[in-house]
Amino acid sequence: MWTVRVKDPSDKLLSLEGVTKSYATGEGPVQVLAGVDLTLAAGESLALTGESGSGKSTLLHLAAGLDAADAGRIVVAGHDISQAGDAERARLRRGTVGLVFQQFNLIPSLDVAANLAFQSRLAGRHDPQWQAELAETLGLAACLHRYPEQLSGGQQQRVAIGRTLAARPRLVLADEPTGNLDEATGDAVMALFLRLVSQTGAGLLMVTHSARLAGRLQGRVQLSAGRVA
Repeated sequence: MWTVRVKDPSDKLLSLEGVTKSYATGEGPVQVLAGVDLTLAAGESLALTGESGSGKSTLLHLAAGLDAADAGRIVVAGHDISQAGDAERARLRRGTVGLVFQQFNLIPSLDVAANLAFQSRLAGRHDPQWQAELAETLGLAACLHRYPEQLSGGQQQRVAIGRTLAARPRLVLADEPTGNLDEATGDAVMALFLRLVSQTGAGLLMVTHSARLAGRLQGRVQLSAGRVA
């Protein structure tokens, strides 16, 4: 059974209300998020910035259902996932949410074509024509039969982006997606990423430490000491 569908007159794609999160340490609990409110609409791109340890990645993981909040409410595409179990959150990631991280997380035993198709097949939305368009746009058409170890870092990140967007997620969550790339390669990959996300009409929440990259998105939210500054 899916999580509770809630009525949201503003039809926000992502909504966090009063979200808190702490982690246990040997010296006692450490609060990472201390009551965060945030909204994101379909088609909107939002940069999430802040110093290291401010809670950016934690917030992204909660929105993705990779972890559960201690308190507060998280609604993704109209579904309240605040009390959802692991299986329900995994279903959300398969069908509604796409994730892009610094670590490319490609499957080494699969070639580029199979890596690109992996997420869309899990979601039951594999579209060969859309995948071919993604491969062409991302400059991967000539290396579809290569394996991740045969690719440069920039090429691997393009595969990771293509894999995410091949499933046409409604919400894309990205954590420093070009953090492992040099500036020139990162800028080229980011330009393609933003263009393709816009083309799909998805909402984008992207963690970045770069004010320059944050400026390329439509909006910006800064976290400081676990709160929206």
